[in-house]
Amino acid sequence: MSYEQILYDVSEHIATITLNRPERLNAWTLRMEAEVKHACLSAEGNEDVRVIVITGAGKGFCAGADMDLLQSVQGGKGSPAAIGDIEQLPFPASVPEVFRGTYSYPMGLSKPVIGAINGVAAGLGLSYSLYYDMRFASDRARFGTVFARRGLVAEHGSAWLLPRLVGMGNATDLLYSGRLVSAEEALQMGLINRVVPHDSLMATVRDYALEIARNSSPRSMRVMKRQLRDCLFSDLPEAIRDADQEMVASFSAEDFREGVASFLQKRPPSFTGR
Repeated sequence: MSYEQILYDVSEHIATITLNRPERLNAWTLRMEAEVKHACLSAEGNEDVRVIVITGAGKGFCAGADMDLLQSVQGGKGSPAAIGDIEQLPFPASVPEVFRGTYSYPMGLSKPVIGAINGVAAGLGLSYSLYYDMRFASDRARFGTVFARRGLVAEHGSAWLLPRLVGMGNATDLLYSGRLVSAEEALQMGLINRVVPHDSLMATVRDYALEIARNSSPRSMRVMKRQLRDCLFSDLPEAIRDADQEMVASFSAEDFREGVASFLQKRPPSFTGR
């Protein structure tokens, strides 16, 4: 697949997707939307990939929807971008319907998705990143919903997800004001996991991704991601029953045997994901 608005690379079990419209602060287009989704599903289907990293080229992560797209929608003209040549990859059967949405699908993938937020993440750029498993940010990054300042509303499920990440008070602040917050304030809110000096961001994210790709069982991460996702919609007794069943299943898995053997033999594990 040849991409026009993103870069895609796979090495050392890590798939890196880079939004690549730096002259527009990686403003989101329908072409970019289709390419990112295609790359994510390609990584999902690649057995060599264990972690997915999403970042932006240049000074911004994603400044939100491209103004040409917004003006086209406002004028009822439809999409200004041609995307017909992008293959539509199917979702794995294990992905629930709710996580096959235009922007919710990162939560439905079986592999960890880490955002390396290198600059401003505003509007859609923020909403989409909420569905990642983790967000590491440059100390130059800024975050904002901006919807209220454009006459819009909390989009794509962000009114459901944002309070679960930062609490209701912080969510209402971010949504009602539309203000941009610094990386440090975003960290205090719980919006991101870590703040990193700008020039060290990608190295830090890659080191972390390599650590879990090499030392954590892909099977364990796959099951735990599904557990975390499902627990958003279940109660404690249901979560305990599910965990008990999954623990029993783990005992007969190849990765469990390898995890114990590598620990006893004091060597790095060689997990297969089975």
